[in-house]
Amino acid sequence: MKQFSELYQSLDQTTKTNAKIAAIQSYFQRAPTTDAAYAIYFLLGNKLRPSIPTRTLRVAAIQASGIPAWLLEHSYEWVGDLAETLAAIVPETNQHSQESLSTWVEEKLAPLSRLSQEQQIDQLIACWRALTSMQRFVMNKLITGNFRVGVSQKLLTRALSDFSGVPVETLAHRLMGGWEPTAQAVDALLRAEDGEQNISRPYPFCLANPLPGRVEEVGECSAYLAEWKWDGIRAQIIRREGQTFVWSRGEELMHGRFPEIEAWAAKLPDGTVLDGEILGWHSERPLPFLQLQRRIQRLRPGPKLLAEVPVIYVAFDLLESYGIDRREWTLGQRRSELEKVVSSLETIGDNNNIPLIRLGPPVLGDSWEKLAIQREQARELGAEGLMLKSLTACYEVGRVTGTWWKWKLDPYQVDAVLIYAQRGHGRRAALYTDYTFALWDGDRLVPFAKAYSGLTDQELRRVDRWIREHTLQRFGPVHEVEPHWVMELAFENVQLSNRHKSGLAVRFPRIVRIREDKPIEQADTLERVKAMIDAGQRNLAYDE
Repeated sequence: MKQFSELYQSLDQTTKTNAKIAAIQSYFQRAPTTDAAYAIYFLLGNKLRPSIPTRTLRVAAIQASGIPAWLLEHSYEWVGDLAETLAAIVPETNQHSQESLSTWVEEKLAPLSRLSQEQQIDQLIACWRALTSMQRFVMNKLITGNFRVGVSQKLLTRALSDFSGVPVETLAHRLMGGWEPTAQAVDALLRAEDGEQNISRPYPFCLANPLPGRVEEVGECSAYLAEWKWDGIRAQIIRREGQTFVWSRGEELMHGRFPEIEAWAAKLPDGTVLDGEILGWHSERPLPFLQLQRRIQRLRPGPKLLAEVPVIYVAFDLLESYGIDRREWTLGQRRSELEKVVSSLETIGDNNNIPLIRLGPPVLGDSWEKLAIQREQARELGAEGLMLKSLTACYEVGRVTGTWWKWKLDPYQVDAVLIYAQRGHGRRAALYTDYTFALWDGDRLVPFAKAYSGLTDQELRRVDRWIREHTLQRFGPVHEVEPHWVMELAFENVQLSNRHKSGLAVRFPRIVRIREDKPIEQADTLERVKAMIDAGQRNLAYDE
């Protein structure tokens, strides 16, 4: 635990990539293999499950420190981070544990969830008293599921590559499909030769960058394939050794959630891996993402849901064929092979002969001006804009400049009123930065969307001071504030929803700017936002 806490401290104290890589390499040079397995597990963003309720942590901290509950809450409000607050108020001891990270996780932290609340409290106090303040802080982060330290998977693989000599691309592929924190997994990850193949393992996804400015800046139009950018679930379909696996971009195996697509995938030749998008589909157009979410949330959808939210898979790339990795091929070559694979699929079932695995159609235009005209039709088709993909590029790992570009439509924008606020997370934990905004419905303000990004640090501090001075009432961590601030919000899509007071749900809301020039009476109305919903979607958009 000592070495892992020192690693966390080193990573947390720097924003420099090379310094973080050096800290990770130093840790792996010294740590036992079993500890290294858990370090990779946590640095990849995995969590101990289930986490311990914060109420239990508070009770344990009060008993361990002897301070009253009100003082704990006052300290928390001042510090802004519960893990740090609890680590600081527990008195220091001279008996510091030297046990390894793996011992702590397997024998002390993981078993906590299986204990009664009284036993949890006793165990927490015993653990805290055996650790230094920094070690307690890291432990608290682990058991609350809030362990974040600014290390991306790309940075981790780069550090491990420098440490082991295994290429970054190979490590990224081996880490796909879930990580088991075992010594055997570490040995398999870092060995020079790839051993036996995991037939379910997906490939690391190629990701797109937003356009840097004007579309003409990326080069000639003829150098790119243009496709519609859909708002669905990015997924790889894998067909190997007679078995089918469907993986999300978040590395979740979605077995059983889309049985109709799996049935079609069974017709693919062995040794085939497709990259594409799962879309809710009705009347030859995509359903709103909120509808598709209903399918995501069900491990085994019933007949009613299957009928209400039918899906298709739009394939736009081929990563493997006949068991051979094709990622080094150019997009033009991969696309040609993909067309053959998709066209060879036989119609199965009685789905009105609707193909459930389809080829993503190219968007035609021999100039940027013509493609721009096509792009303006995206919302009518249920798309978000265009994807531009270099025809000569191989299939890269992660975001590589110049390979794929997102040419999205301009977002929707409204002026909304700030009505609720609560503290942020991480470095913003001491500031009120998470906001709820409202729109007018007649003469009343109705909550409409939550947003927490878009303002500068200076603006956040200014709004934070105002919130503290103009809070009307509190609901736990949420402060209701006097309606005063009008801010311009941007969002990607809007749909009807009976889960929200406003009757609307928006995708990816964020703050564009503070509207100093607008009084709250001039903020937008719900009716204006409802008018933005595509008329063709109105009868399909209501989520249950």
